[in-house]
Amino acid sequence: MGYRLGVDVGGTFTDLLLFDTASGAFWRHKTPSTPHDSSEGILNGVTAICANAGVQPADIDFFLHGTTVATNAVLEGKGARVGLVTTEGYRHVMQIARSFVPGGLAGWIIWPKPTPLAALEDTVTIKGRMTAEGTELRPIDDADIRTALGCLKGQGVEAVTVSLINAYANGAHEKRVGELAAEILPGVPVSLSHEVLPEMQEYERTLTTVANAAVRPVVGKYVSNLRSRLAEAGMAGNLSLLRSDGGLMSAHKAEEQPVNILMSGPAGGVTGALWVARNAGLKNILTLDVGGTSTDVALIENLEPRRQRETEVGHLKVRASALDVKTVGAGGGSIAYVPELTKALRVGPQSAGAVPGPVAYGKGGTLPTVTDANVVLGYLPENLLGGTFQLDREGAKQAVQTIADALGIDLMAAARGIIDIVNENMFGALRMISVQQGYDPRHFALMGFGGAGPLHVNAVARLMGSWPAVSPVSPGVLCALGDATTRMRTETARSFSRLASSATAEELIGILDEMAAQTRADLMADGVPEAEITSEFEIDVRYAGQAFEVPLTITADVLRADGIAGILARFDEEHHRLFTFNMDTPHEIVNLRAVAMGRPLDLPAAELPKGDGNPIAAKMRDHTLWMDGREQAAVIYDRAKLRQGDVIPGPAIVCEMDSTTLIESGCVATVDAVGNILINLA
Repeated sequence: MGYRLGVDVGGTFTDLLLFDTASGAFWRHKTPSTPHDSSEGILNGVTAICANAGVQPADIDFFLHGTTVATNAVLEGKGARVGLVTTEGYRHVMQIARSFVPGGLAGWIIWPKPTPLAALEDTVTIKGRMTAEGTELRPIDDADIRTALGCLKGQGVEAVTVSLINAYANGAHEKRVGELAAEILPGVPVSLSHEVLPEMQEYERTLTTVANAAVRPVVGKYVSNLRSRLAEAGMAGNLSLLRSDGGLMSAHKAEEQPVNILMSGPAGGVTGALWVARNAGLKNILTLDVGGTSTDVALIENLEPRRQRETEVGHLKVRASALDVKTVGAGGGSIAYVPELTKALRVGPQSAGAVPGPVAYGKGGTLPTVTDANVVLGYLPENLLGGTFQLDREGAKQAVQTIADALGIDLMAAARGIIDIVNENMFGALRMISVQQGYDPRHFALMGFGGAGPLHVNAVARLMGSWPAVSPVSPGVLCALGDATTRMRTETARSFSRLASSATAEELIGILDEMAAQTRADLMADGVPEAEITSEFEIDVRYAGQAFEVPLTITADVLRADGIAGILARFDEEHHRLFTFNMDTPHEIVNLRAVAMGRPLDLPAAELPKGDGNPIAAKMRDHTLWMDGREQAAVIYDRAKLRQGDVIPGPAIVCEMDSTTLIESGCVATVDAVGNILINLA
């Protein structure tokens, strides 16, 4: 008998989901986050959920955790002071950076370049040089390295990055610098670029390794703090953190390479959506994860989420695999306002957050938010959570009235306007990951989760033409569910950089096999049994002369069968989908990657008892709400009492502990075998 605990720490709430792997039963709990020390909120949650389930913390085998601690360190500029050791003549690698300027014309006039994560005064250079083939051109000199490291010690750096030219081809020089650093700067974490990112392109490799070093002390402190807190509570299970690419890594690995957990938070939602899709028999899904401050969207095709080779956090763009998640500043707490100049309604990206929060929460908020508009329209019933949580509808009305007055329209029209605009913002983000990547959204279902996702999913599905709109089981804690149901994953990369015409399939397979052995050994060291490990490969291809490459996943068998020609044909197809044209230039194979994964958890979803299609047993009360420009009669249902096969005509509201689902007029919802609500046009 084993238990897995998924824990997702968000800005407002910490969500927990405890799974009994034998029976598939689960318990869920939400507790307020404690930003000053997240482990406090986590412990409150662990104590509460164990009491609910009648288990001891010692019974939990796996503690699986999605965290934004690394993300926030970068966004808030709270990373450690990093010292950088690089090759003579390359001292300004971070300052020169890439000549990319965001924004349209004249963007460059007002765009302040973000401050590099390693300051110029904390950058030192050493003698010695490798060639691009990985042979030593000039030797390194220990005395010279000691001087450079002594200099960094005097500066008081809190972390060290070593990124030497061409180290991706041969890391021997970096290793030696690392050995001396351990001796001269004891206790200071050292990140070596050939271990963090063994790929060509000096700036990207250096930046990624510096970012890794910057968040290491923060993440290290967080993990060790959490570990000791859990141990005090009697929990001895395995502690793993969610990677940006949706796999798990051991906490000890995360302390060494935290650059891989920068997008740990949003990845949980995508892996949770994947588990729901599998159980609901859906293959293609767009995810809509609506929190208090922001909305994250992602695309899953054929039960495979789109991954990308870069992780973006604020201005920082590092080379580390991540799920392709786009974020917009539109959430339940987004503030509505009417600028003096244009007199046109705007919503977000400013948010009322957790404190003071929306006016309806009665915690001192005064500005009208999306949540307030939902309350005014009757989409969010006043007494939630079985009456334990009372919403202040009058206060919400007064706040939204200020918008109505500024626009010279009536209250309901103003409230609906706020909802329409926030829905359009979500629609815009979804277009970025579907239409603009060459996917037709009409071939996908739209799944809404997070606190406010199910309130908006019906309306956004209408804009997208993506049906059914899905409100999954326990949408509010879906990220924690994702943390609990995903699998261990690790990867390694190597630069190849040759024309495809000069490479053979055998040669590629030889290198990939060697890399696969290395990644499998990594997972085995983390306690994954060898029999459960599977490997897959990625190959980055581009047309010779291009500056960007397209990653393709491949297995050794396919490579043996179709040869290099097979890869190139797939590249042409993908390139055509992304850019609508192909070129007749020769192909170049840029990088090779091997990924090793543990066994996916085949966790069953518990089936609901069968009903006769009539949801009357779940009816709580009659209700009126404002939709399609008029007041309409609706019914409120209790989700816990719905049975499989129940049919709910809109307009209707389905309430549950952690979320509220809105079914619009002209639509009808059905409850599937495992309890997901699927909404379609009537």
